[in-house]
Amino acid sequence: MKNIPGLILLLVFSLSTQAQRKAHTKVLLLMGSRFEVTAVSESDTLAWRGINASIDETRRIERLISEWDSTSQTTAINRNAGIKPVKVDKELFDLIGRSIKVSKLTDGAFDISFAPLMKIWKLDGSMKELPSPEKIEEARTKVGYDKIVLDPANQTVFLKEKGMKLGFGGIGQGYVGNRCKQRMREMGIDAGLINVSGDIVTWGQQPDGSNWRIGIADPKKKDEVISWLSVSNISVVTSGGYEKFAMINGRKYGHILDPRTGYPSQGVGSVTIVSPDIELSDALATGVFVLGVEKGLNLINQLRGVECLIVDDENKLHNSKNMKLNFEENKN
Repeated sequence: MKNIPGLILLLVFSLSTQAQRKAHTKVLLLMGSRFEVTAVSESDTLAWRGINASIDETRRIERLISEWDSTSQTTAINRNAGIKPVKVDKELFDLIGRSIKVSKLTDGAFDISFAPLMKIWKLDGSMKELPSPEKIEEARTKVGYDKIVLDPANQTVFLKEKGMKLGFGGIGQGYVGNRCKQRMREMGIDAGLINVSGDIVTWGQQPDGSNWRIGIADPKKKDEVISWLSVSNISVVTSGGYEKFAMINGRKYGHILDPRTGYPSQGVGSVTIVSPDIELSDALATGVFVLGVEKGLNLINQLRGVECLIVDDENKLHNSKNMKLNFEENKN
């Protein structure tokens, strides 16, 4: 019985320490989008160090993968398309390699070489008529992950066709989320949330011990939540055609293009992928959106640890068979 007071003291100290944990959040514009980082810690100093480290890491990665930065290695690859291979950092080389693996997994529905199509599809509301079939076909011939040549021995990347262009819009934000989470955990921050323009990765719990609650937007009313997920130590990424689109002849054309056809994907309003790896979730969200409900669910149902919620263009919900998280449909 002599040890009981000590045990009680230890318990009280533990509860007191837990009560001091606080969530520190910063929101800013990075990579041209809303960037939100939250660190949960007992130490204000450590939390803000982690947040600032995440911001620095994001800016570093942006300089590496941006096709708009004239000095980036990605721009060098694109500039030398059809001309010569370009030696790149192992980090970028490996990211391209992983992107190609997802392209193969999705039968080309996800493809980082889709960028030439974006030149002819101005899906920001400004386009008033469809591109001609000839222009679409011309752009499509410059798209194809099988035309990306990786040389591991020399660590070079070569695009076979002139006019080819890589763009990391479908995987870059996920990669940033992974790297920021890794940096913060290495610094001793055992709970947090990174939100890169809707690509979210979480670890640990909130200060009160509860999971993180993430809302999935209604594709037809983007300011409303169609459903909620309660998560921890996992990523949630949603791709939807409701952010950028064009209305032409009474028909809506979303910004997510099918690299295989050259046309905007149809039939799906949004896709939410849940997995431990935000980079994979990011890429699969785009790939499944393009594949559609039936093929998309068939793919996800074959992947261990990956879950999926698809909202079709009629706002009907379809979830993968292994959706085991606490999923509650919004009744409001």
